[in-house]
Amino acid sequence: MRGRSLFSAMGFLFALGAVGLFPAAAWADYAVLRSGARLHITGYERDGERVRLAVDGGTVSVAAADLLAVEPEEHFAAVPVPLGIAAGPFGNLIHAAAEKHGVDESLITWVIAAESNFNPRAVSRRRAQGLMQLLPKTAALYSVANIFDPAQNIDAGTHYLKDLLSRYRGDLRLALAAYNAGPDMVERYGGVPPFPETQKYVRLITGHMQEKNAFTAKNSSSF
Repeated sequence: MRGRSLFSAMGFLFALGAVGLFPAAAWADYAVLRSGARLHITGYERDGERVRLAVDGGTVSVAAADLLAVEPEEHFAAVPVPLGIAAGPFGNLIHAAAEKHGVDESLITWVIAAESNFNPRAVSRRRAQGLMQLLPKTAALYSVANIFDPAQNIDAGTHYLKDLLSRYRGDLRLALAAYNAGPDMVERYGGVPPFPETQKYVRLITGHMQEKNAFTAKNSSSF
């Protein structure tokens, strides 16, 4: 143990409100969200009613009320997940899309975090748009009328993820690489393309999914 106590949600938010800004941690911590997700972070900053979390590759902004605690890296505590509807940014829409298309809610959440940082108006240099950064041709393929509508964007992006997972026979690395760089690039290189952005994207999301699955398995075996 590193000798640091676990922040309670109230104490943590009080500290953020009082100080406003914490410097990046000397080691990585985990931000525990109300949805049950844990983000690997190196720093955090209060910004009004939201908190910016420094993660590998950028930042993630979450509502202050959805941040329950910050835990030392080696300490994991089970967080109760509300039944029926996921909490957090667009949680109800993510839950609905996951149920409809049979895709893991955590996977959808991580893709949104990596793609748009939960900004429904995000537009990339390649004209990818909305929460799940759909290209116009992809949006048209899935009959999206308003690409900036969170419900339509999440539903179409999740449907696309499902189709990519089917195309690559459940290989999450290839599905994510295709989502980020396009299926043509995956076919051209016979796997994850050698683009630093795509390789980092795949490592980040698969790493979080492995942590989530290991955590779930560990807690299931304790019953």
